[in-house]
Amino acid sequence: MVFNSVLSNFNPATEKEYLMLVNVSYNNKELTRKIDDEVGKPFTLKDRWNMGGIGSPKLFITETSIEIRNLLILDNNLDCCNIELRPKGIIVRFRSLLETFALVIPFYKLSIYKGDFAVYSIYRDHYFIKVRSDTKAIQKFFKKILNYKTDTSPTSIEDL
Repeated sequence: MVFNSVLSNFNPATEKEYLMLVNVSYNNKELTRKIDDEVGKPFTLKDRWNMGGIGSPKLFITETSIEIRNLLILDNNLDCCNIELRPKGIIVRFRSLLETFALVIPFYKLSIYKGDFAVYSIYRDHYFIKVRSDTKAIQKFFKKILNYKTDTSPTSIEDL
């Protein structure tokens, strides 16, 4: 397949770097364990209910980094993604052809910017995804991510 070229550069020595953008189409216990180590296990049903949900609405992608763009141009479908909130980070999922890919971002690597009118940018190192935020539900979800990130982050030395 065409997208295997992205995954062919796997080197066990740089496994932590490899875990950024992964194919999660198939049930792989080792990969699931690595994702859970990186961003935490999924919230329990009670926690999800108390938080008012942990998943984003459908997000339409406007721009991405080159690695993600190379996956998205393989099909002619509308480019969209969704975000799952986890205890120690987020997972951005999108589909290309018949495969599902995930960009795993722990909170310490997560940067979110509100750039142009109704566009949010999500960054992890050199990967980025820009999504349209043209509804109140999307803006509310991004506020939820930022609030949760600040609530769970360790106290900085300046705050003491």
